[in-house]
Amino acid sequence: MVSTSNDFEVLESWQQVVAPYSVGYRIKLLSQLLTRKFTEKLEPFGLTPFHWLVLCCLWQEDGLPTSSIGDKLKQVGGTLTGVLDRMEERGLVRRERDAHDRRIWRIWLTDAGKELETVLPPLAVELRDEAMSGISHAEREIFSQLLNRAIANLS
Repeated sequence: MVSTSNDFEVLESWQQVVAPYSVGYRIKLLSQLLTRKFTEKLEPFGLTPFHWLVLCCLWQEDGLPTSSIGDKLKQVGGTLTGVLDRMEERGLVRRERDAHDRRIWRIWLTDAGKELETVLPPLAVELRDEAMSGISHAEREIFSQLLNRAIANLS
């Protein structure tokens, strides 16, 4: 069988979608490395990256309904409920029924949860700076925009 330039183009494009060269695989690897290193940074506080995400939502807007936190984090209720249970047990958040709609539970930071806002973000910045070492601010911005566009394309 004679190879054509079209065969070469197909082979070349195919090689770009297989691990370890594919964008998806490399994004997955980056995610795993970031998660592993961030987990290590959060471990002394008894927190997980998911706890961090919930705290970030509440630092931005305290008293969110559980469903709003789930929407922001693209999480299903069961997973979030368990995380909130553990955070409540640790005294980081408290739940209250909404005054106008008893079906809604609002999540509020406790003083302990609020105090972590001064401690944890610098750890995240430290990790981000480690991951982005040697990458200019402009390149970081482009990378972020490209990731956002790819996420939007698949959402």
